Amino acid sequence: MRHHTALQDLLQTRHSCRAFKPDHVPQQVIAQILLDAGRAPSWCNAQPWKVIVTSGAQTESFRTAMAAAFDTGLPSPDYPFPNTYTGAHQQRRRTCGFQLYESVGIGRGERDRRAQQMRENYTFFGAPHVALITCPKELGPYGVLDCGGFITAFCLSAKAQGIGTVPQAALSLFSDVVRGHFDIPEDRNVLAAISFGHSDDSAPINRFRTERANLEEFVEWKG
Repeated sequence: MRHHTALQDLLQTRHSCRAFKPDHVPQQVIAQILLDAGRAPSWCNAQPWKVIVTSGAQTESFRTAMAAAFDTGLPSPDYPFPNTYTGAHQQRRRTCGFQLYESVGIGRGERDRRAQQMRENYTFFGAPHVALITCPKELGPYGVLDCGGFITAFCLSAKAQGIGTVPQAALSLFSDVVRGHFDIPEDRNVLAAISFGHSDDSAPINRFRTERANLEEFVEWKG
């Protein structure tokens, strides 16, 4: 019988963590995760990602700024968000949303509670750390592609070391606030963030798991 590899185990057990314990992750562990993520492939080995990692008071300051942006700000993403979801993409998005709301007891008509849950994105679900990823404007979509590989590698390395993660495009919705907060130069775009820390496994929101498509849904075999 064929056994799973360590990588397969990580891929199948990793999930987006949406409730964290307050305990900080040791800096040497964070450094190892970043080094591992930096092994992700990139076009011409450009390694376009730059990462700002927050801890302690810096996380709290950023948390306050992003919550205020959500409450009062106007969206200003550096990269356009999807205009719409259709077909299978729409169905998967809805299913994920329903699972999330059901896990915390939010009904389909409870708009205020849904908005409050959305706000949790901007307080990082209580995570003690955030890794903010920026990408050079000049590299266009292929720089973004490379940074996506970095984000995946970061999440898998973190999982291997017992650290929970949640990649978040939501924070880039207020790119101007993020840029001002960290004094990010204009030649770099705010792409996404990863909130991370020790998962609170007792939280109901951390118990649901999203589904994955089977091969027939996304592969065409030729030959």
